[in-house]
Parts: sequence; C-alpha cells; structure tokens
Amino acid sequence: MQKIAILGAGESGVGAALLAQAKGYDVFVSDRGSIAEKYRQQLSQAHISFEEGSHSLEQIYAAAEIIKSPGIPDTAPVIAGAQERNIPVISEIEFAGRYAQGQFICITGTNGKTTTTLLTYHLLKSAGLKVALAGNVGESLAGKVLEGGYDYYAVELSSFQLDNMYAFKAHISILLNITPDHLDRYGYQMDKYAAAKFRIAQNMTVSDYFLYNQDDAEIQKYRASHEVPGTQLAFGLKEAEGLALRLEENVISASFSQIKAKVDVSKTPLIGQHNQYNTMAAVGAALLAGIAPAQIEDALGTFRNADHRLQPVGEIEGVRFINDSKATNVEAVWYALDGIRQPIVWVAGGTDKGNDYSSLVPLVEQKVKAIVCLGVDNSKIRASFSQICPKLAETQDVNEAVQLAQGFAQAGDVVVLSPACASFDLFKNYEHRGRAFAEAVAALQRTVAS
Repeated sequence: MQKIAILGAGESGVGAALLAQAKGYDVFVSDRGSIAEKYRQQLSQAHISFEEGSHSLEQIYAAAEIIKSPGIPDTAPVIAGAQERNIPVISEIEFAGRYAQGQFICITGTNGKTTTTLLTYHLLKSAGLKVALAGNVGESLAGKVLEGGYDYYAVELSSFQLDNMYAFKAHISILLNITPDHLDRYGYQMDKYAAAKFRIAQNMTVSDYFLYNQDDAEIQKYRASHEVPGTQLAFGLKEAEGLALRLEENVISASFSQIKAKVDVSKTPLIGQHNQYNTMAAVGAALLAGIAPAQIEDALGTFRNADHRLQPVGEIEGVRFINDSKATNVEAVWYALDGIRQPIVWVAGGTDKGNDYSSLVPLVEQKVKAIVCLGVDNSKIRASFSQICPKLAETQDVNEAVQLAQGFAQAGDVVVLSPACASFDLFKNYEHRGRAFAEAVAALQRTVAS
C-alpha cells in the first residue's frame, strides 16, 4: 500500500486524508500545531494515523508523496527536506483533481474571488445543476470529490493553493485582478505573485475557457509573458476590441463560443464597480455552463453574499451600517468606498500590513465625512487622512466605535467597517471583528429603540 503524508490537519488536510484513505493509501497526518476537535474526531473515527504538536520526519519522509496545507510555505524546513529527498509535494486541490468526474470552474484574483465563486455557485445551483462549492471558501475540494455526484465544482483558489498544483486543469478559469498582496511569500517580487495567479490557466486546451478582466493593468502586463492555452474571453467596462462580455446600463452583453445573449443584472444586491466585474465573470461562467439568461436574471435577485463582505448589518435612525471586515487591504477598501454612493463614516484600522493609503485619498476627500480608527496603533491612518478629514476619532472598543460613528452620521449616511488592516491586534480574525461589529450595531439599535 502506497504511503501518503499530509501536512496540516485543517479543512484541506482532513479532506485530503479522507479521500486518500478511500482511494487505498496508507495515510499519515502531521500538524505542528494543535488540531481542532472537529478534525481530530474525523481522523479518529476514520482510524487515520495522526500527530499534533510536532512533525515526525521519519514517518513523513517515508511517504511516496506529500500533500501540504496551503498555509505552509515552500521554505518551511519540512518542505525543504522533502524536496532534498525528491518527494513530490502537492496541494489538496491537485490531489482531489485526480479523482473528480465533473468540470472545474476555478476563480482567483487578489480581490473579489470569494464573491465571484459564491455567485457562480448560486447561479448554477439555482438553475438545478449538480454543483459543489469548494476550495478557499466552503469545504475542501477533496471532501466534495469524496461525496461524489457533482457535475460542476465552483472552486475558489488562492495563490498559495495554486503554487502546488501541477497537472490539475480547470475547464473554466477566471482571473479577476492582480494587486500586490502576500508579497512576503514571493520574495517581494510582483512577477512571482502574478505567475502564481496565472497558474489557474495551466494545462487548459482550446475547449477550455480563460475569462480575464480586460481592464486590469497588471493582468494585461503579465498576460503576454504567460502562456494561456485555453480559449481566452475578456470581460470589461471600458471600450475595447474583442470583449466577450461587457456591461452597459445594467445589461451584460455576451458574445462568445456560439453564445449571443443579454442578461439584465439590475436585480443584483451587489454594489460597486468591483462587483460589476465579479458579476460579469460569474455570468460568463454560467452561460458557458448552458444556463439561460432568464434563469441567471432570476438567480441574481436571490443572491446573498458571504458575511463580512459589504454585508448590511442594521440601520439606526436612518443611518445604514455595513460590515466589510474582510477588506484587509487597501485595494479592497478602495472598492468599498468607491461603491457606496451616500456620505460615509469610515471605520478603519487594525494591524497594518505595510499599507500605502495614497490611492484612497481622493475617495476620502470626496466621500468620507468622518473616520473612526479601531485599532491599537492608528498613527499611519492619522498621518494619511487627518488633514483631509478632520473628524477623526480613535478607540480600541468596537461598541464605542459604533457609537462614535453613529454620532458623526446623520440620516441617509452609511457607516462602513472596512479596515484595510488585519484584525489580530484586537480580534482573533476578521470574522471575529465582523461579528463583534454587527453585535455592537444590534446593541445600539436596542438602546436607541428603548
């Protein structure tokens, strides 16, 4: 029996372990940290050998192949040791792809990939197709492949997941945008990060489709130097020759691969220019899957985005509150501020990731009436915006942040938590921060109503 070692016992690793066992492998799971009780129970019930708190290198290097968590960099000593011994190291996505029967619709980009993946999944599921949601959102792809019975897999892929994919092939791949992020993982070289993103198109044939954002400067910059063997379909808002999908006045016009269609997107709850790109990409994938425009239009009206992504969480005395805690970089905040049409009270701050806030200055000048800093160290935000937005307050308490924001706002305004920063100074993660914000809004609603 061939042995396979799996590094990391989270959603990805445990899914891979269960699939590998089902396919007849001798499986060993190793996690240098602690394993969550949910996953420990799954491994124990399946009688899969595992360890936590350390890596037993002798057992790991006895494997014919290693599947690693996307969070483990190639520079980690355990990976370097495997490479020295010529043991193949792959991702869970690569492994799962060997056993899947359906077609893969794969989505990547620095921003917007979760929304686009969820929307693609929703459009296909609403049309009655057998579709699974997997990858960087939802459950592991390996787990969904083990379940079986799916004709399509809507898969969100991070650059970390793409790094260790080699033979995997998407049938429809989507590249939304490329902006600097996670550069510490790529030696602070943008071309290496871009190359990771373009791996989503590897191994495609002319019968497969690569949908890309024609308006994104970085995609255009790197597209010429990266082979894309699939049929390329451009989408965009700006006038350009050969656009496969374009959006004008709430109507997407599509013309590609025997398809000529118009889709009215006026029912969508998604706001902002960035979501127009996300919607074009998802609609393009849905059309390629054979869904009729009328079905797509109906499904757009019932879509609800994931929590913490421009998520409405309440209204107090005519002031709307929006939770965009997932916006942990400047680019994501730009999209949020650009998409909101009403005057804004912006709640920002957290653990800075080397942010350059200069791109936000015009939007703050134009739209933001006050800033509430929610973080331990807000010096960089103060330095960037105090001269153009003199109404600026600081707090380390989310309840106080909501109260301050309500005090700055008036009926018709929008308070948006869009931090531009990681959450680890005051919260466990961005989800914790978003939930705390929503709870604080609910608490203030109760106070005002009483």
